[in-house]
Amino acid sequence: MVLNWAIGDEPDPCDVAQIRQDFVCKQNSKCLNPTNRNGYICRCLEGYEGNPYHPDGCQDIDECKDPNLCNHGECKNLAGSYTCLCSKGYKIDSMNDKSCIKENPKNNSKMTLLLIISLSVSIGLLIFFVGISWICCGIKRRQYTKLKEKYFKENGGLSLLQQLASHGGTVETTKIFSTEELEKATNNYHESRILGEGGYGTVYKGILPDDKVVAIKKSKGGAPTQSDQFVNKVIVLSQINHRNLVKLLGCCLETEVPLLVYEFITHGTLYEHIHKKRSSLSFELRMKIAVETVEALAYLHSSTSNPIIHRDVKAENILLDDAYTAKISDFGASRLIPSGQTEIQTLVLGTFGYLDPEYLQSNQLTEKSDIYNFGVVLVELLTSKMALSKDRCLTSIFISSVDEDCLNPILDDDIVNEGNIESVKNVASLAKRCLRVKGEERPTMKEVAMELEGMRITAKHPWGTNVGFCPEENEYLLGLLDSDAYVLDVRGGGGSSSGLTTGTGYDSMQIQMLMPYGDGR
Repeated sequence: MVLNWAIGDEPDPCDVAQIRQDFVCKQNSKCLNPTNRNGYICRCLEGYEGNPYHPDGCQDIDECKDPNLCNHGECKNLAGSYTCLCSKGYKIDSMNDKSCIKENPKNNSKMTLLLIISLSVSIGLLIFFVGISWICCGIKRRQYTKLKEKYFKENGGLSLLQQLASHGGTVETTKIFSTEELEKATNNYHESRILGEGGYGTVYKGILPDDKVVAIKKSKGGAPTQSDQFVNKVIVLSQINHRNLVKLLGCCLETEVPLLVYEFITHGTLYEHIHKKRSSLSFELRMKIAVETVEALAYLHSSTSNPIIHRDVKAENILLDDAYTAKISDFGASRLIPSGQTEIQTLVLGTFGYLDPEYLQSNQLTEKSDIYNFGVVLVELLTSKMALSKDRCLTSIFISSVDEDCLNPILDDDIVNEGNIESVKNVASLAKRCLRVKGEERPTMKEVAMELEGMRITAKHPWGTNVGFCPEENEYLLGLLDSDAYVLDVRGGGGSSSGLTTGTGYDSMQIQMLMPYGDGR
Protein backbone atom coordinates (compact mmCIF):
# COMPACT_ATOMS: atom_id res chain seq x y z
CA MET A 1 0.00 0.00 0.00
CA VAL A 2 1.38 3.47 -0.97
CA LEU A 3 0.50 6.48 1.12
CA ASN A 4 0.45 9.61 -1.00
CA TRP A 5 0.08 12.76 1.12
CA ALA A 6 0.88 16.48 1.20
CA ILE A 7 0.76 19.37 3.63
CA GLY A 8 -1.92 22.00 3.12
CA ASP A 9 -4.57 22.33 0.46
CA GLU A 10 -3.49 25.47 -1.42
CA PRO A 11 -3.04 25.24 -5.23
CA ASP A 12 0.43 26.89 -5.07
CA PRO A 13 1.49 26.26 -1.50
CA CYS A 14 5.33 26.55 -1.56
CA ASP A 15 5.41 30.27 -2.31
CA VAL A 16 2.71 30.89 0.27
CA ALA A 17 3.90 28.38 2.87
CA GLN A 18 7.50 29.63 2.97
CA ILE A 19 6.40 32.97 4.35
CA ARG A 20 4.18 31.44 7.06
CA GLN A 21 5.35 30.74 10.59
CA ASP A 22 4.11 27.12 10.44
CA PHE A 23 6.31 26.26 7.42
CA VAL A 24 7.59 22.74 8.21
CA CYS A 25 10.59 22.26 5.84
CA LYS A 26 13.68 22.45 8.11
CA GLN A 27 17.40 23.07 7.57
CA ASN A 28 19.09 21.78 4.38
CA SER A 29 15.73 20.89 2.77
CA LYS A 30 13.57 22.28 0.00
CA CYS A 31 9.81 22.65 -0.63
CA LEU A 32 8.22 20.76 -3.55
CA ASN A 33 4.71 20.90 -5.06
CA PRO A 34 3.34 17.36 -5.69
CA THR A 35 1.97 16.51 -9.15
CA ASN A 36 -1.81 16.48 -9.65
CA ARG A 37 -2.69 17.64 -6.17
CA ASN A 38 -2.58 20.63 -3.83
CA GLY A 39 -0.29 21.13 -0.83
CA TYR A 40 3.51 20.72 -0.53
CA ILE A 41 6.10 18.20 0.63
CA CYS A 42 9.72 18.58 1.89
CA ARG A 43 12.86 16.88 0.46
CA CYS A 44 16.52 16.92 1.63
CA LEU A 45 18.93 18.83 -0.59
CA GLU A 46 21.44 16.90 -2.71
CA GLY A 47 24.32 15.71 -0.58
CA TYR A 48 22.15 15.65 2.55
CA GLU A 49 19.99 12.89 4.13
CA GLY A 50 17.50 12.43 7.01
CA ASN A 51 14.07 13.74 7.91
CA PRO A 52 13.37 17.18 6.38
CA TYR A 53 10.52 17.64 8.88
CA HIS A 54 12.71 16.95 11.94
CA PRO A 55 13.70 20.02 13.97
CA ASP A 56 17.41 19.33 13.22
CA GLY A 57 16.65 19.10 9.50
CA CYS A 58 18.70 17.07 7.00
CA GLN A 59 22.32 16.07 7.78
CA ASP A 60 25.39 16.19 5.50
CA ILE A 61 26.38 12.92 3.82
CA ASP A 62 30.09 12.15 4.25
CA GLU A 63 30.87 10.89 0.75
CA CYS A 64 34.55 10.35 1.64
CA LYS A 65 33.60 7.18 3.58
CA ASP A 66 33.49 5.48 0.19
CA PRO A 67 37.15 4.55 -0.45
CA ASN A 68 36.58 4.30 -4.20
CA LEU A 69 35.45 7.86 -4.76
CA CYS A 70 38.86 9.45 -5.34
CA ASN A 71 41.28 7.11 -7.09
CA HIS A 72 44.77 8.66 -7.29
CA GLY A 73 43.88 11.30 -4.79
CA GLU A 74 42.59 12.24 -1.37
CA CYS A 75 38.89 12.85 -0.76
CA LYS A 76 37.91 16.00 1.10
CA ASN A 77 34.35 16.30 2.41
CA LEU A 78 32.49 19.57 1.84
CA ALA A 79 29.04 20.71 3.04
CA GLY A 80 26.64 18.92 0.69
CA SER A 81 29.46 17.74 -1.57
CA TYR A 82 33.13 16.67 -1.76
CA THR A 83 36.24 17.26 -3.79
CA CYS A 84 39.38 15.35 -4.72
CA LEU A 85 42.93 16.50 -3.95
CA CYS A 86 44.92 14.75 -6.68
CA SER A 87 48.23 13.05 -5.99
CA LYS A 88 51.50 14.15 -7.62
CA GLY A 89 51.44 13.36 -11.34
CA TYR A 90 47.66 13.61 -11.51
CA LYS A 91 45.25 16.44 -12.10
CA ILE A 92 41.50 17.16 -11.90
CA ASP A 93 39.64 15.84 -14.91
CA SER A 94 38.24 18.77 -16.88
CA MET A 95 35.15 16.66 -17.70
CA ASN A 96 34.56 15.56 -14.09
CA ASP A 97 35.81 17.79 -11.32
CA LYS A 98 35.53 14.95 -8.80
CA SER A 99 37.93 12.64 -10.58
CA CYS A 100 41.75 12.59 -10.96
CA ILE A 101 43.47 11.69 -14.21
CA LYS A 102 47.13 11.21 -15.02
CA GLU A 103 49.01 14.33 -16.19
CA ASN A 104 50.64 14.42 -19.65
CA PRO A 105 54.41 15.12 -19.12
CA LYS A 106 54.67 16.63 -22.58
CA ASN A 107 51.98 19.17 -21.82
CA ASN A 108 53.69 20.01 -18.52
CA SER A 109 57.01 20.57 -20.21
CA LYS A 110 55.36 22.74 -22.87
CA MET A 111 53.64 24.86 -20.23
CA THR A 112 56.86 25.14 -18.27
CA LEU A 113 58.74 26.08 -21.43
CA LEU A 114 56.15 28.71 -22.36
CA LEU A 115 56.26 30.10 -18.85
CA ILE A 116 60.06 30.28 -18.91
CA ILE A 117 60.06 31.89 -22.35
CA SER A 118 57.42 34.46 -21.30
CA LEU A 119 59.31 35.36 -18.14
CA SER A 120 62.63 35.53 -20.00
CA VAL A 121 61.20 37.82 -22.69
CA SER A 122 59.55 40.06 -20.09
CA ILE A 123 62.71 40.32 -18.01
CA GLY A 124 64.79 40.87 -21.15
CA LEU A 125 62.55 43.69 -22.35
CA LEU A 126 62.60 45.27 -18.89
CA ILE A 127 66.41 45.13 -18.77
CA PHE A 128 66.58 46.50 -22.32
CA PHE A 129 64.37 49.50 -21.59
CA VAL A 130 66.11 50.18 -18.27
CA GLY A 131 69.47 49.95 -20.03
CA ILE A 132 68.36 52.28 -22.84
CA SER A 133 67.02 54.77 -20.29
CA TRP A 134 70.24 54.60 -18.28
CA ILE A 135 72.35 55.07 -21.41
CA CYS A 136 70.22 58.05 -22.53
CA CYS A 137 70.47 59.61 -19.07
CA GLY A 138 74.21 59.00 -19.08
CA ILE A 139 74.58 60.61 -22.52
CA LYS A 140 72.51 63.62 -21.44
CA ARG A 141 74.50 63.86 -18.22
CA ARG A 142 77.78 63.79 -20.13
CA GLN A 143 76.48 66.33 -22.64
CA TYR A 144 75.35 68.59 -19.78
CA THR A 145 78.71 68.19 -18.07
CA LYS A 146 80.55 69.00 -21.31
CA LEU A 147 78.29 72.03 -21.85
CA LYS A 148 79.06 73.28 -18.34
CA GLU A 149 82.78 72.77 -18.97
CA LYS A 150 82.45 74.66 -22.28
CA TYR A 151 80.71 77.60 -20.60
CA PHE A 152 83.22 77.50 -17.74
CA LYS A 153 86.13 77.86 -20.17
CA GLU A 154 84.38 80.45 -22.35
CA ASN A 155 83.58 82.56 -19.28
CA GLY A 156 87.22 82.53 -18.21
CA GLY A 157 86.94 79.96 -15.43
CA LEU A 158 90.49 78.63 -15.85
CA SER A 159 91.89 82.14 -15.88
CA LEU A 160 89.85 83.02 -12.78
CA LEU A 161 91.16 79.97 -10.92
CA GLN A 162 94.73 81.01 -11.76
CA GLN A 163 94.05 84.59 -10.69
CA LEU A 164 92.50 83.44 -7.40
CA ALA A 165 95.50 81.19 -6.75
CA SER A 166 97.98 83.96 -7.56
CA HIS A 167 96.20 86.45 -5.28
CA GLY A 168 96.35 84.01 -2.39
CA GLY A 169 94.50 85.19 0.70
CA THR A 170 93.47 88.58 -0.71
CA VAL A 171 90.38 87.12 -2.37
CA GLU A 172 89.76 84.20 -0.04
CA THR A 173 86.09 85.03 0.30
CA THR A 174 85.46 84.61 -3.42
CA LYS A 175 83.86 81.28 -4.25
CA ILE A 176 83.12 79.64 -7.58
CA PHE A 177 79.67 78.07 -7.24
CA SER A 178 78.30 75.17 -9.28
CA THR A 179 74.99 75.42 -11.14
CA GLU A 180 73.53 72.75 -8.84
CA GLU A 181 74.39 74.77 -5.72
CA LEU A 182 72.62 77.88 -6.99
CA GLU A 183 69.63 75.95 -8.36
CA LYS A 184 69.17 74.37 -4.93
CA ALA A 185 69.68 77.72 -3.18
CA THR A 186 66.94 79.39 -5.26
CA ASN A 187 64.55 76.39 -5.37
CA ASN A 188 65.37 76.06 -9.08
CA TYR A 189 64.94 79.83 -9.58
CA HIS A 190 61.34 79.77 -8.40
CA GLU A 191 59.40 82.96 -9.02
CA SER A 192 58.73 83.32 -5.28
CA ARG A 193 62.48 83.91 -4.81
CA ILE A 194 62.63 86.92 -7.18
CA LEU A 195 63.87 90.05 -5.40
CA GLY A 196 63.81 92.32 -8.44
CA GLU A 197 64.02 92.50 -12.21
CA GLY A 198 65.73 95.07 -14.41
CA GLY A 199 67.24 95.71 -17.79
CA TYR A 200 70.30 93.61 -17.01
CA GLY A 201 68.62 90.58 -15.48
CA THR A 202 66.85 89.16 -12.46
CA VAL A 203 67.98 89.01 -8.84
CA TYR A 204 66.96 85.99 -6.75
CA LYS A 205 67.08 85.36 -3.04
CA GLY A 206 69.19 82.29 -2.33
CA ILE A 207 69.74 80.24 0.83
CA LEU A 208 73.05 78.37 0.95
CA PRO A 209 73.53 75.04 2.82
CA ASP A 210 74.93 76.92 5.85
CA ASP A 211 71.65 78.96 5.94
CA LYS A 212 73.44 82.08 4.73
CA VAL A 213 71.10 84.30 2.69
CA VAL A 214 72.54 85.72 -0.54
CA ALA A 215 71.39 87.64 -3.61
CA ILE A 216 72.02 85.86 -6.93
CA LYS A 217 72.18 88.00 -10.08
CA LYS A 218 71.07 86.10 -13.21
CA SER A 219 71.89 88.31 -16.17
CA LYS A 220 69.95 88.30 -19.40
CA GLY A 221 71.52 86.78 -22.51
CA GLY A 222 73.17 89.21 -24.86
CA ALA A 223 76.56 89.81 -26.39
CA PRO A 224 79.18 87.17 -25.56
CA THR A 225 81.05 87.91 -22.36
CA GLN A 226 84.65 89.02 -22.82
CA SER A 227 86.18 86.48 -20.45
CA ASP A 228 89.39 88.39 -19.62
CA GLN A 229 87.47 91.53 -18.80
CA PHE A 230 84.89 89.59 -16.77
CA VAL A 231 87.56 87.75 -14.80
CA ASN A 232 89.36 91.02 -14.12
CA LYS A 233 86.08 92.58 -12.94
CA VAL A 234 85.38 89.64 -10.60
CA ILE A 235 88.88 89.83 -9.13
CA VAL A 236 88.64 93.60 -8.60
CA LEU A 237 85.10 93.49 -7.19
CA SER A 238 85.99 90.61 -4.88
CA GLN A 239 88.80 92.71 -3.40
CA ILE A 240 86.52 95.69 -2.78
CA ASN A 241 85.90 96.03 0.92
CA HIS A 242 83.82 99.11 1.63
CA ARG A 243 80.95 99.31 4.07
CA ASN A 244 78.77 101.08 1.51
CA LEU A 245 79.28 98.63 -1.34
CA VAL A 246 77.45 95.32 -1.61
CA LYS A 247 80.07 92.58 -1.25
CA LEU A 248 80.64 90.15 -4.11
CA LEU A 249 80.79 86.66 -2.56
CA GLY A 250 81.37 84.59 -5.68
CA CYS A 251 80.16 83.60 -9.12
CA CYS A 252 79.04 80.67 -11.25
CA LEU A 253 80.63 80.25 -14.68
CA GLU A 254 78.88 77.03 -15.73
CA THR A 255 76.01 78.85 -17.47
CA GLU A 256 75.85 80.69 -20.78
CA VAL A 257 75.81 84.00 -18.94
CA PRO A 258 77.80 84.04 -15.66
CA LEU A 259 75.89 84.35 -12.38
CA LEU A 260 77.10 86.64 -9.61
CA VAL A 261 76.48 86.03 -5.90
CA TYR A 262 76.29 89.05 -3.58
CA GLU A 263 75.61 89.59 0.09
CA PHE A 264 71.90 89.98 0.89
CA ILE A 265 70.71 93.40 2.10
CA THR A 266 67.55 93.26 4.16
CA HIS A 267 65.72 96.59 4.00
CA GLY A 268 64.96 97.09 0.32
CA THR A 269 65.98 99.82 -2.11
CA LEU A 270 66.10 103.60 -1.77
CA TYR A 271 63.55 103.70 -4.60
CA GLU A 272 61.03 101.77 -2.50
CA HIS A 273 61.50 104.07 0.47
CA ILE A 274 61.15 107.41 -1.31
CA HIS A 275 58.75 106.54 -4.14
CA LYS A 276 56.63 103.73 -2.69
CA LYS A 277 56.65 105.25 0.81
CA ARG A 278 58.04 102.10 2.42
CA SER A 279 59.20 104.37 5.23
CA SER A 280 59.50 108.07 5.97
CA LEU A 281 63.05 109.34 5.46
CA SER A 282 63.90 112.65 7.12
CA PHE A 283 66.17 115.18 5.42
CA GLU A 284 68.99 114.30 7.80
CA LEU A 285 68.65 110.59 6.99
CA ARG A 286 68.55 111.36 3.27
CA MET A 287 71.75 113.38 3.63
CA LYS A 288 73.37 110.44 5.42
CA ILE A 289 72.36 108.10 2.58
CA ALA A 290 73.66 110.59 -0.01
CA VAL A 291 77.01 110.93 1.77
CA GLU A 292 77.45 107.17 2.12
CA THR A 293 76.56 106.66 -1.54
CA VAL A 294 78.97 109.26 -2.84
CA GLU A 295 81.77 107.96 -0.56
CA ALA A 296 81.33 104.51 -2.06
CA LEU A 297 81.43 105.92 -5.59
CA ALA A 298 84.51 107.98 -4.79
CA TYR A 299 86.14 104.79 -3.51
CA LEU A 300 85.33 103.01 -6.79
CA HIS A 301 86.72 105.89 -8.85
CA SER A 302 89.99 106.43 -7.04
CA SER A 303 90.82 103.86 -4.37
CA THR A 304 90.92 100.61 -6.36
CA SER A 305 93.73 99.23 -8.51
CA ASN A 306 91.65 99.96 -11.61
CA PRO A 307 89.06 102.75 -11.47
CA ILE A 308 85.53 101.35 -11.69
CA ILE A 309 82.70 103.29 -13.30
CA HIS A 310 79.37 101.97 -12.08
CA ARG A 311 77.42 103.31 -15.10
CA ASP A 312 73.96 102.69 -13.58
CA VAL A 313 73.78 104.66 -10.33
CA LYS A 314 70.11 105.07 -9.47
CA ALA A 315 67.73 104.84 -6.52
CA GLU A 316 66.88 101.22 -7.35
CA ASN A 317 70.57 100.24 -7.09
CA ILE A 318 71.06 101.80 -3.65
CA LEU A 319 70.10 99.28 -0.99
CA LEU A 320 69.44 100.00 2.69
CA ASP A 321 70.09 97.70 5.62
CA ASP A 322 68.19 97.68 8.91
CA ALA A 323 70.21 100.69 10.14
CA TYR A 324 69.50 102.60 6.89
CA THR A 325 73.13 102.29 5.84
CA ALA A 326 73.39 102.77 2.09
CA LYS A 327 75.01 100.06 -0.03
CA ILE A 328 75.49 100.38 -3.78
CA SER A 329 74.60 97.25 -5.72
CA ASP A 330 74.27 95.90 -9.27
CA PHE A 331 77.65 96.15 -10.93
CA GLY A 332 76.27 94.41 -14.02
CA ALA A 333 76.90 97.47 -16.19
CA SER A 334 80.11 98.63 -14.49
CA ARG A 335 83.33 98.95 -16.45
CA LEU A 336 86.96 98.89 -15.36
CA ILE A 337 89.08 101.73 -16.70
CA PRO A 338 92.57 100.54 -17.79
CA SER A 339 95.50 102.15 -16.00
CA GLY A 340 96.52 105.46 -17.51
CA GLN A 341 93.12 106.10 -19.14
CA THR A 342 90.36 108.42 -17.98
CA GLU A 343 87.68 107.31 -20.44
CA ILE A 344 86.62 104.30 -22.46
CA GLN A 345 84.49 103.98 -25.58
CA THR A 346 81.59 101.59 -25.13
CA LEU A 347 77.97 100.95 -26.02
CA VAL A 348 75.58 103.20 -24.14
CA LEU A 349 74.04 101.39 -21.19
CA GLY A 350 72.04 102.81 -18.33
CA THR A 351 68.52 103.81 -17.32
CA PHE A 352 66.41 106.48 -18.98
CA GLY A 353 66.11 109.49 -16.73
CA TYR A 354 69.62 108.95 -15.36
CA LEU A 355 71.67 108.78 -18.59
CA ASP A 356 74.49 111.26 -18.96
CA PRO A 357 73.67 113.32 -22.12
CA GLU A 358 77.37 113.67 -23.03
CA TYR A 359 77.90 109.89 -22.77
CA LEU A 360 74.70 109.32 -24.74
CA GLN A 361 76.02 111.50 -27.57
CA SER A 362 79.70 110.50 -27.66
CA ASN A 363 79.73 106.90 -26.32
CA GLN A 364 82.73 108.03 -24.25
CA LEU A 365 82.31 106.68 -20.71
CA THR A 366 84.06 108.66 -17.95
CA GLU A 367 83.78 109.01 -14.20
CA LYS A 368 81.69 112.12 -14.80
CA SER A 369 78.87 109.88 -16.06
CA ASP A 370 78.49 108.50 -12.52
CA ILE A 371 78.51 112.11 -11.28
CA TYR A 372 75.50 112.87 -13.49
CA ASN A 373 73.71 109.71 -12.28
CA PHE A 374 74.33 110.71 -8.68
CA GLY A 375 73.04 114.23 -9.38
CA VAL A 376 69.72 112.69 -10.43
CA VAL A 377 69.63 110.67 -7.19
CA LEU A 378 70.23 113.88 -5.19
CA VAL A 379 67.27 115.51 -6.95
CA GLU A 380 65.11 112.44 -6.13
CA LEU A 381 66.13 112.72 -2.46
CA LEU A 382 65.11 116.40 -2.40
CA THR A 383 61.83 116.10 -4.32
CA SER A 384 60.69 112.48 -3.76
CA LYS A 385 59.80 112.48 -7.46
CA MET A 386 60.77 109.77 -9.94
CA ALA A 387 63.54 110.43 -12.45
CA LEU A 388 61.20 109.78 -15.38
CA SER A 389 57.43 110.00 -15.09
CA LYS A 390 54.89 110.25 -17.92
CA ASP A 391 57.66 111.17 -20.37
CA ARG A 392 58.66 114.10 -18.15
CA CYS A 393 62.31 114.22 -17.14
CA LEU A 394 62.87 115.26 -13.52
CA THR A 395 66.27 116.83 -14.26
CA SER A 396 64.80 119.28 -16.79
CA ILE A 397 62.07 120.36 -14.36
CA PHE A 398 64.60 120.68 -11.53
CA ILE A 399 67.13 122.78 -13.48
CA SER A 400 64.39 125.10 -14.77
CA SER A 401 63.07 125.55 -11.22
CA VAL A 402 66.55 126.40 -9.88
CA ASP A 403 67.28 128.83 -12.73
CA GLU A 404 63.93 130.57 -12.20
CA ASP A 405 64.47 130.66 -8.41
CA CYS A 406 61.30 128.62 -8.01
CA LEU A 407 62.68 125.58 -6.20
CA ASN A 408 60.23 125.29 -3.30
CA PRO A 409 57.19 124.02 -5.27
CA ILE A 410 59.00 120.87 -6.42
CA LEU A 411 60.61 120.02 -3.06
CA ASP A 412 59.14 117.35 -0.77
CA ASP A 413 57.18 119.29 1.88
CA ASP A 414 57.63 116.44 4.37
CA ILE A 415 61.40 116.98 4.63
CA VAL A 416 61.76 120.74 4.22
CA ASN A 417 61.33 123.18 7.10
CA GLU A 418 62.63 126.58 8.15
CA GLY A 419 65.57 125.02 9.96
CA ASN A 420 66.99 123.16 6.98
CA ILE A 421 65.87 125.19 3.97
CA GLU A 422 69.35 126.66 3.47
CA SER A 423 70.93 123.21 3.58
CA VAL A 424 68.34 121.98 1.08
CA LYS A 425 69.20 124.86 -1.26
CA ASN A 426 72.91 124.10 -0.94
CA VAL A 427 72.28 120.46 -1.84
CA ALA A 428 70.15 121.58 -4.77
CA SER A 429 72.97 123.84 -5.98
CA LEU A 430 75.40 120.92 -5.79
CA ALA A 431 72.95 118.68 -7.65
CA LYS A 432 72.66 121.25 -10.43
CA ARG A 433 76.46 121.30 -10.83
CA CYS A 434 76.46 117.50 -11.05
CA LEU A 435 73.87 117.73 -13.83
CA ARG A 436 75.82 120.07 -16.10
CA VAL A 437 75.73 118.99 -19.72
CA LYS A 438 79.50 119.07 -20.17
CA GLY A 439 81.27 116.48 -18.07
CA GLU A 440 84.36 118.63 -17.56
CA GLU A 441 82.23 121.24 -15.79
CA ARG A 442 80.94 118.74 -13.24
CA PRO A 443 82.77 118.27 -9.92
CA THR A 444 84.68 115.08 -9.17
CA MET A 445 83.19 112.46 -6.88
CA LYS A 446 85.71 113.41 -4.17
CA GLU A 447 84.64 117.03 -4.35
CA VAL A 448 80.98 116.07 -4.14
CA ALA A 449 81.72 113.85 -1.16
CA MET A 450 83.56 116.62 0.69
CA GLU A 451 80.86 119.19 0.01
CA LEU A 452 78.06 116.91 1.15
CA GLU A 453 79.93 115.92 4.29
CA GLY A 454 80.60 119.60 4.96
CA MET A 455 76.89 120.32 4.65
CA ARG A 456 76.13 117.50 7.12
CA ILE A 457 78.59 118.93 9.61
CA THR A 458 77.07 122.39 9.16
CA ALA A 459 73.57 121.06 9.77
CA LYS A 460 74.62 119.07 12.86
CA HIS A 461 76.49 121.86 14.69
CA PRO A 462 75.06 125.09 16.13
CA TRP A 463 77.76 127.16 14.49
CA GLY A 464 76.64 125.83 11.13
CA THR A 465 73.42 127.83 11.19
CA ASN A 466 74.35 130.54 13.70
CA VAL A 467 74.06 133.88 11.97
CA GLY A 468 76.47 135.39 14.47
CA PHE A 469 79.35 133.50 12.87
CA CYS A 470 81.35 135.16 10.20
CA PRO A 471 80.47 133.64 6.79
CA GLU A 472 84.11 133.80 5.73
CA GLU A 473 85.10 131.74 8.78
CA ASN A 474 82.38 129.16 8.11
CA GLU A 475 83.46 128.93 4.50
CA TYR A 476 87.10 128.40 5.47
CA LEU A 477 86.29 125.78 8.11
CA LEU A 478 84.12 123.77 5.71
CA GLY A 479 86.37 124.25 2.67
CA LEU A 480 85.68 126.40 -0.34
CA LEU A 481 83.28 124.62 -2.72
CA ASP A 482 85.38 125.41 -5.79
CA SER A 483 88.83 124.97 -4.24
CA ASP A 484 91.06 121.94 -4.56
CA ALA A 485 90.92 120.49 -1.08
CA TYR A 486 91.72 117.27 0.64
CA VAL A 487 90.67 115.53 3.82
CA LEU A 488 93.13 114.71 6.53
CA ASP A 489 91.76 111.99 8.81
CA VAL A 490 93.42 111.79 12.20
CA ARG A 491 92.30 108.89 14.39
CA GLY A 492 93.32 107.63 17.75
CA GLY A 493 94.17 103.97 18.20
CA GLY A 494 95.38 103.42 14.68
CA GLY A 495 91.88 102.81 13.26
CA SER A 496 91.71 101.61 9.72
CA SER A 497 90.50 104.06 7.10
CA SER A 498 88.14 103.58 4.21
CA GLY A 499 86.29 106.35 2.38
CA LEU A 500 86.99 109.46 0.30
CA THR A 501 90.66 109.86 -0.37
CA THR A 502 91.43 106.64 1.51
CA GLY A 503 87.94 105.16 1.67
CA THR A 504 87.22 106.83 5.04
CA GLY A 505 83.71 106.58 6.51
CA TYR A 506 82.58 109.65 8.42
CA ASP A 507 80.33 108.01 10.99
CA SER A 508 83.11 107.34 13.51
CA MET A 509 84.65 109.96 15.78
CA GLN A 510 87.47 111.70 13.95
CA ILE A 511 89.24 115.04 13.52
CA GLN A 512 88.82 116.43 10.03
CA MET A 513 90.89 119.28 8.67
CA LEU A 514 90.04 120.74 5.28
CA MET A 515 92.80 122.88 3.86
CA PRO A 516 93.75 124.22 0.40
CA TYR A 517 96.69 122.47 -1.22
CA GLY A 518 98.81 125.59 -1.38
CA ASP A 519 98.29 126.55 2.26
CA GLY A 520 101.81 125.62 3.31
CA ARG A 521 100.70 124.11 6.59
